[in-house]
Amino acid sequence: MIEGIGKVYLGTKEIVKAYLGNKVVYNSAPALDPDAEAFLLAASITDATITDAINNLVLSLKADSIWTKMQAIYPFVGGTASTHKFNLKDPRDLDAAFRLTFFGSPTHDANGVQWNGSSQYADTHLNENTILTLNNEHLSYYSRTNNTGNYGEIGCIDVGIGGNPGLHLLLKWSDGRFYPRANDNNGGIINSGTSQGLFVTNRTNSTQVRAFQNGVLKLINSNSIQKINRTIYIGALNHSLFSVAFYTNRECAFSSIGDGLTDTEAVNFYTAVQAFQTALTRNV
Repeated sequence: MIEGIGKVYLGTKEIVKAYLGNKVVYNSAPALDPDAEAFLLAASITDATITDAINNLVLSLKADSIWTKMQAIYPFVGGTASTHKFNLKDPRDLDAAFRLTFFGSPTHDANGVQWNGSSQYADTHLNENTILTLNNEHLSYYSRTNNTGNYGEIGCIDVGIGGNPGLHLLLKWSDGRFYPRANDNNGGIINSGTSQGLFVTNRTNSTQVRAFQNGVLKLINSNSIQKINRTIYIGALNHSLFSVAFYTNRECAFSSIGDGLTDTEAVNFYTAVQAFQTALTRNV
């Protein structure tokens, strides 16, 4: 018998088979987290690297008390539209589970989703007005592209409401500024020089946007105005006047929607997501 090591899965149990001479030794490894396993089964993903990365991401988010704050997590693994559409938090193939619907046929590969900046986006089916809380919410977007332009990565905006509030991320506008709105109309802040990495717009009170760029706090004193009765788009903004506006061409390797994060949770969130991207060799 040839010596070597292989793996098989029985339910959630990983069985390591070690071939030593003419003996076969079975060693039972820890089971996958049930939420990680449910996602992998829904997306029909069996790749060992992706399996480990997803499992470790879920475990990290749970250990840091972030998992329960999430409504939707899009890890964009598997390399196809049929795997990228699933919400890690609720991987049912339903609009009600905030499964993505892609428009314009963006490019899907192992690095995530590449938008063309003119006609492509995804509808999360998650309506901010009915699902999120005015002063307790966040959006995140992990960009693998560094450029400058009038692009909107994730969110919605209503120019018909007094003050024109938006819940969105504009990573590096043509003026070089970072616009992380959270139901307000802030004038943005100076970008640190890149549109790559994990960006978070985050609100935990009525007077401040505590946004983050790669784990670094970007504090903006800006009062919340009103929630928006529109679903959140990724790859562009759901706009009250133009339906879809500010299409982006920045490749997305991760995105999330949920409750507001404390400063400590936001830093831990960046650490977990960056470790996830590193495990998949697509970190920036």
